[in-house]
Amino acid sequence: MKIAIPSDTDQGLDSQRSGHFGHAAYFTLVTYDDDMNIEGVEVVKNVDHDTEGCGGVIDFVEGLGVDGILTAGMGMPPFTRFTNAGVTVYSDTTEPNVGKVAEMFAVGKVAPMDPNAACRH
Repeated sequence: MKIAIPSDTDQGLDSQRSGHFGHAAYFTLVTYDDDMNIEGVEVVKNVDHDTEGCGGVIDFVEGLGVDGILTAGMGMPPFTRFTNAGVTVYSDTTEPNVGKVAEMFAVGKVAPMDPNAACRH
């Protein structure tokens, strides 16, 4: 399983999470083995939201081959597009560190995002 975590920096598991996926500077891609152990970490620079808009960011993330995206915030249109594309949207608003939230995800402490929690802007 591979998930994308919006990140403010390119420091992998030591990065701080970005508050909103579309404006994240980077995505930290975390790959888990069948036992949910972290087996790989890669950092990729996000496309420019101001140039590409949310649609470009969504296309970019979908092109990374992820099974899910773990975010603190997301609007309903991106949530719907990801869901329709088979990418599960997970949400956690409590843990600012990428590595710690990746560990929380591995042990089942992060749930799929409730569509009612989507940003309305």
